[in-house]
Amino acid sequence: MPARYPLLMLVFLSLFSGAVFADEQPEVKPSPVEQLLSKQTFDANLPLAEVKQFTRSRITPFPQIDNIAAWEEYRDHLREEVLSKVVFRGKAAEWRDADFQVEWLDSIEGGPEYTIQKLRYEALPGMWIPALLYVPNKLEGKVPVVMNVNGHEGDLGKAAEYKQIRCINQAKRGMLALNIEWVGMGQLNTVGFGHYRMNQIDLCGTSGLAPFYLSMKRGLDILLNHEHTDPERVAVAGLSGGGWQTIYISSLDERVTLSNPVAGYSSFFTRVDAPSDLGDSEQTPTDMASIADYLHLTAMRAPRPTLLTNNDQDQCCFKASHALPPLLQVARPLYQLYGKGENLRSHINIVPGTHNFDRDNREQLYAMFGNFFYPEDSSYSAVEIECAAELHSKADLIVPVPENNRDFNILAQDLAADLPQKDPTLDVDGERVRLAEVIKFHDYPYSGTQVEQSTVDERAAIYWHLNFGSEWTVPVIEFPTENAKATVLLLSELGSTSLAAQVESHLSDGNRVLVVDPFYFGHSKITQRPGLYALLVSSVGERPLGIQSGQLMGAIKWARDTAKDTPLHLHSVGPRSSLVALTTAALAPTLVDQLTTDDSFETLKEIFVNNMQVSQAPEIFCFGLLQHFDIADLRRLAE
Repeated sequence: MPARYPLLMLVFLSLFSGAVFADEQPEVKPSPVEQLLSKQTFDANLPLAEVKQFTRSRITPFPQIDNIAAWEEYRDHLREEVLSKVVFRGKAAEWRDADFQVEWLDSIEGGPEYTIQKLRYEALPGMWIPALLYVPNKLEGKVPVVMNVNGHEGDLGKAAEYKQIRCINQAKRGMLALNIEWVGMGQLNTVGFGHYRMNQIDLCGTSGLAPFYLSMKRGLDILLNHEHTDPERVAVAGLSGGGWQTIYISSLDERVTLSNPVAGYSSFFTRVDAPSDLGDSEQTPTDMASIADYLHLTAMRAPRPTLLTNNDQDQCCFKASHALPPLLQVARPLYQLYGKGENLRSHINIVPGTHNFDRDNREQLYAMFGNFFYPEDSSYSAVEIECAAELHSKADLIVPVPENNRDFNILAQDLAADLPQKDPTLDVDGERVRLAEVIKFHDYPYSGTQVEQSTVDERAAIYWHLNFGSEWTVPVIEFPTENAKATVLLLSELGSTSLAAQVESHLSDGNRVLVVDPFYFGHSKITQRPGLYALLVSSVGERPLGIQSGQLMGAIKWARDTAKDTPLHLHSVGPRSSLVALTTAALAPTLVDQLTTDDSFETLKEIFVNNMQVSQAPEIFCFGLLQHFDIADLRRLAE
């Protein structure tokens, strides 16, 4: 036995010394090129400041109109513009005009005054929405109806308790209350219905917003087709994303007579400087802000009864202090112009004051019902009726939907099957013009300013800022070479710091190397909510891909200006940067002598196969790009 102890001690010491040795391994020192690439030469918040100014300057301002006739002419035209150019673009117009099915299923017990009827309906062919209709037991004549929508209730969806309470209270007051599931939430909380995947539909040249809108429109259709519906008393209400749904449908669909969006939206002008308010894809749809702001949508409610509810200390978004005043400022004069100032109301919830549609906020809605739906009923009370014992579990409220329900990804793949569509009337030059139009290309004026020079272990780098007009500043790192064979312009979506190996390789081949970080990449990354600012770029009528291609085009021209007649080699690393490089080279192939696109998409349809989200890569979801061009087309044009 004792003979074993020395052996065990040796093993222990060996293990211990190995652990110490591992802990003491020196950190690998970055190479000179890696150190030079990591250097930031402007304030990290400059890209944020520039994208704020860029988007703010392109939001459609609210007009100065002081008479009803002029306002109504403007309003009606604007409503048609939003519907035709934002909501129902492309194949969405066919979805709008298609017949839709409604299937009434079983009923479940509600409280003593009502039952809950399960139903499902098609928002568009093959996309089924589960819903619940709370039906008063004593239905006589015509009664008010309410469509209740919800926000980002990922798991519970339509079964959220605060939403059930609202619907139950409406039914107990004699109203028909429709509780619809929001796509991406509750029963529809699936990968394919993720909101950032609606932009897959945009890529095909069809509005990804349309399924959201049609889900609401069909819900109203169902309510208005009910034999007991009073078409003069039609309301919509919802919290957060439900507040967004509420203002969107109630401003664009004149059948909605009373609207109560709760902590659901603010002006695009507000959002530029309040990142908490920047909305998801559906709330910041392509080109909307270039046509209408949410200021316009709010004003379009006049003179119909509208209650704007916000929360005093909202920890999520649309805090009352910054979201509410601009909306009231534009809408109130119009209500007064109609002589209906009392129809526009606002409420700020103090307790709890957080993001909620709880009792205080609900009772404000019930009061609106009393004022505008039951003005002659002296017995009407806005006090919430207790109903905790009548709440159902999520399982109780499940409404079966088909397994092959068409989600955003399925819709996009169906649309993409016949894309791109070639225009036989276009020659090559015409195709380039079309490409520039699709990506909203800017041929920016450019200038370069040397800002610094640095050397690490005899490896030198020169730091430049390229200015594109007065709007963008883009960093370029130059690695000079004596008697260079070529100038290589490098970029990657992972940023310049990821390109050390490529820089070393090109330098060893005797080339001058320029590393550029265009919009959204590397040192040009936006420091706050970058994906949502990229959505805002598209909403103001621009495209991230167009900005990147414009900046890269300017960088190519500047590189050629300073290249001493050497060939220019454009080298991208990664599928996103390769799309930027291909698009740019396709627009001006004579400026690029050699093009290398590492890890490029073979086809844009890989986006659907991989079920990608716009938050992962905003520039690749350029509206209508696949409708006209795939990767092979861009390569052909770049030759």
